[in-house]
Amino acid sequence: QVQLVESGGGLVQPGGSLRLSCVVSIWVSSINLMGWYRQTPGKERELVARITNGGTSYYADSVKGRFTISRDNAKRTVYLQMNSLEPEDTAVYYCNAGIRRYFYDTEEDYWGQGTQVTVSS
Repeated sequence: QVQLVESGGGLVQPGGSLRLSCVVSIWVSSINLMGWYRQTPGKERELVARITNGGTSYYADSVKGRFTISRDNAKRTVYLQMNSLEPEDTAVYYCNAGIRRYFYDTEEDYWGQGTQVTVSS
């Protein structure tokens, strides 16, 4: 069973940093796009950043220059380095990946369980 396992959330003061990690739990045939989304109560989930398996990245305007997404394909892991955190960054952060399992012809969309990031003094 494929799972995305996230770690690294927590409480941090404004201006601080956190690094989120997300690992695909088992070996799979291929992992295409990987990304991080976030959601606050009463709002829709929004894209924060995403990265292709070739390393091309995209960022939401609100995090450009502060967040960096990266991936280690050998470790089946995607990271989100978050610097200069602001209270507005407080949310549950979700990992997402497009994965094709062995012996399957199609790619499927997987989500992590979410990790809470709270930015507060």
